[in-house]
Amino acid sequence: MLKRISLCVTSSLVLACAPAAHAHIVDNVLEHSAPNAALQLNPIGSHESGVLGKSAAEIVAYHAASQRILTVNARSGEVDILDGSDPSHPHKIGAISAGGDKEVNSVAVRPDGLAVAAVQQADKTDNGEALFFNAATGEELGRVGVGALPDNVHLTADGRHALVANEGEPSDALNAEGTAYLKDPEGSVSVISLPAGVAAPTLSDVHTADFTAFDTADLDPSIRVFGPSEHHNLPSRDFEPEYISSVGGKAYATLQENNAIAVIDIESATVEKVLPAHIADHSQVPLDPSNKDDAAELRTIPVKGLSMPDSIGAFEAEGQTYFATANEGDARDWGGYTDEVELKDLVEDGKVCTDLELPEGIEDKKFAGNLKLSNASGWNEEKGCFDSLYSYGSRSFSIYDGEGNVVFDSGSDFEEITKDIPGLNFNADNEDPDFDDRSDNKGPEPEALTIGKVGDHTYAFIGAERVGGIFVYDVTTPAEAKFVTYVNNRDFSVGYDEDDVAATTLAGDLGPEGLAFVPAADSPIDDALLIAGNEVSGTTTVFSVKDLLADAANSPSTSAKPNGSSHGSSIAAGVGIIAGLVGLGGLIGGALGFLPKTVDGFYALLPAQVRKLLP
Repeated sequence: MLKRISLCVTSSLVLACAPAAHAHIVDNVLEHSAPNAALQLNPIGSHESGVLGKSAAEIVAYHAASQRILTVNARSGEVDILDGSDPSHPHKIGAISAGGDKEVNSVAVRPDGLAVAAVQQADKTDNGEALFFNAATGEELGRVGVGALPDNVHLTADGRHALVANEGEPSDALNAEGTAYLKDPEGSVSVISLPAGVAAPTLSDVHTADFTAFDTADLDPSIRVFGPSEHHNLPSRDFEPEYISSVGGKAYATLQENNAIAVIDIESATVEKVLPAHIADHSQVPLDPSNKDDAAELRTIPVKGLSMPDSIGAFEAEGQTYFATANEGDARDWGGYTDEVELKDLVEDGKVCTDLELPEGIEDKKFAGNLKLSNASGWNEEKGCFDSLYSYGSRSFSIYDGEGNVVFDSGSDFEEITKDIPGLNFNADNEDPDFDDRSDNKGPEPEALTIGKVGDHTYAFIGAERVGGIFVYDVTTPAEAKFVTYVNNRDFSVGYDEDDVAATTLAGDLGPEGLAFVPAADSPIDDALLIAGNEVSGTTTVFSVKDLLADAANSPSTSAKPNGSSHGSSIAAGVGIIAGLVGLGGLIGGALGFLPKTVDGFYALLPAQVRKLLP
């Protein structure tokens, strides 16, 4: 059996070496790219937590100076610290613990190493903590109190503030009548002023942006405030910040279940306004609404899709502010209350207004009968029926300008792209790889999102929580965003067994939850990196982000292929020599055993199609 490789060939200053396959990088990485794609995404290495289905790898961050990857392990209540100096072999070297029964929900790190984790109490309705530590040494520096259920933490680009989105979910328990929550804390955003050095702030540095001013405000009617029959129906308690980002002096927080986005002035720690989020019109934008038709078939139906965004990324383009959202969708489902209902039940119970003019047979499960809808939107009190039907998530990502106007939405792209990729099971779940399983319930379910710049272009990276994989769009001109590539490090022929980690590991990445972009200038290799935390597989996976435009400019012989794959002729020549001499790999590999890091580093740069041809 050959060890790590084998053969190294130098051609035009390119060292071409082929090591053995890396763990968790599947044999057939699924890819689809736009013609002449300018960017290439390749999985190059992964770290396994050894825990499946327990959120053992969620939100991720990267500290360039120490070359460390920070991964939230919600299952253990820790932030795992990984050595990322060789991104083809990230490995755990330490951890920061929340302590006791507390959970960690998010992490972010400043260039100087000041890191912050969002810590949730054992009782999620109690106020949480922002835990500060030194990413380079693993030393905890201190904690300050924040709001209830801190779900996401973000550092401003200037490093002066940490922003914490405090979701403030109610208790799971309802009163005896099932009409109201026993406890429901306020949602809020904590704005924390940070010291100049690597040290923890004090409690006096914490300021709270709440939503009490909106209890008496006139809200856009599409912004949802809802719950059990005796629910308070106050925005101050019902708005639940999920994820937060910032650019300039403004922060933008998603209020997922409310289908809204909050705009916060950072210096004054004030919520300035709450904007309605995108609503898709599926009478115009098709979707696959059935998990029982044994087909990947998109169709238009008279249903609207509440985008209900999860992750958000703010950025500047063309001198203007924009923010992009991953439009996951989410039902409110706690303690015996849910707003979820199936389309067929509303039709069969006569709760849909007759003037809505539904297609005949839409209640059939092979048409759209199982499609999950919200009963908290669309009800016409005067008519006593639903005059509009709303599903969860728009199965897309959206780009807004600074005023909250949608300038771009990807529409049905995600389903259109994934339905025709050989080897990919369309709308599969992140645990169950069965074909078409999630078509009735948010489809591919875009959840993770981050923004990064490669060369002169700005890109949005969007992770699909259910079917898996990462979509990349060029958003340099936001209103004209264009699909670039889609890559999924998953083998759909492998089943899921929580009790058999070794076998399930062969499935690759399951359930991308968080993404972090690492610019080329901060990367330990020549290319930029994308790091993904996968909550179901418990893996933290590193992708190289290759700038094909730069490669083409620097190598006149480079040719762009229709699928977007483009490589210099020197690399092609080196790989060809490797393939021809692979029989000598064992012998030469032994002789070059002192070069494992160089070998792995080059192998990591190779596209998946080339790696598959090598031993």
